Amino acid sequence: MSDEIWKAYTHGIAAAINEGGMYIPSLLFRSYSSLGISESEAMLLLQIMQYTHVERNDFPTLEELAQRMGTNVRNIGTMLGRLMKDGFLTIDDYVDSESGMQAERYNWSGWLMQAAEWSAAVKREAKKAERQPVVRESKPASDMFSVFEQEFGRLLSPMECETISSWIDQDRYTDEIILFALKEAVFAGKVSLKYIDRILLEWSRNRVTNTEEARAHSQKFYGGKA
Repeated sequence: MSDEIWKAYTHGIAAAINEGGMYIPSLLFRSYSSLGISESEAMLLLQIMQYTHVERNDFPTLEELAQRMGTNVRNIGTMLGRLMKDGFLTIDDYVDSESGMQAERYNWSGWLMQAAEWSAAVKREAKKAERQPVVRESKPASDMFSVFEQEFGRLLSPMECETISSWIDQDRYTDEIILFALKEAVFAGKVSLKYIDRILLEWSRNRVTNTEEARAHSQKFYGGKA
């Protein structure tokens, strides 16, 4: 690194330190997407926090926010309206202690509260999942993928692997039911996950839980093709 670049680097670090900063809970970064906040809206909230904590400006104008965000006033107004409608942001009235005049300031406590509620819900679900007993043992998903790839005559896409995994982990279909549905699809000449998913859904609606019941159901509705 040349002396000029090193000097510029050290000056930049010093300037960044002198600018100051603010504390942002990592929870806000982890939860904003799950709460339905877009990246632009999250950045707008962070800019409002920056104005308050670092620049001592409790109520930046739409023009100031638009300039900082690199957009126009209309977009800022739309985002602020959405954030306030969903309870992430409010505007509080207060009396300025120095001037004694009525003033306004942004309040993002709603964002913090909803993020905390989201975190608590995630932890509850995790504990609930830990308490659930294991009711069956499944073949490794990789084995199931291999069977499908053999029947499809090609490698599965990541989305197809995710679909099969969801049948096992979320829908709780047994391995034998999934493989029997694959057999049905092959026999019908419609080897696609979409068609297999329809078969599984039909069986689930009719409380089909094993291959014997699936075979009987197929004979009833498909003319004994199972």
